Formats: sequence, C-alpha cells, structure tokens
Amino acid sequence: MKYKERIISNPGIMLGKPIIKGTRITVELILKKLSEGMEIEEILEAYPELTKEDILACLEYSAEVISREEMIVP
Repeated sequence: MKYKERIISNPGIMLGKPIIKGTRITVELILKKLSEGMEIEEILEAYPELTKEDILACLEYSAEVISREEMIVP
C-alpha cells in the first residue's frame, strides 16, 4: 500500500476529499481525467507538480477502496 505515502485526506483541504499530498489535486479529478481518455503523460503536462507515481497511487487507492465495498443484491 504505497499510496499511503502519497494520498492524504484533511478536512481542511478540499472538504476532506482524498488528495495528492502537497497539492490540492483530488484523486477524483485524476480518475475523471483518466476515464475521459487522458493519457498519464497528458495529465503530467497539465499538472506539472504531479509525478507518474502520484497517478499510480490514485489508482492503487481507488482499487483499495473498491475492494472494501460490499454489493447489496436485492
């Protein structure tokens, strides 16, 4: 779980949404950009303060969160 070194949540920053440490860039934003088809290299150009490892940490964090979800089947 390397993402814990890069992803933090602070109620005083971005309403407590998970962000990349040292920025105000949310995990949600990065995931949205990736889902829209943006390449990692394009994200890095748009947000030069990020690293490839930051983006991969967002994916790792998201996988961890989803792995804890329970599906409720009617």
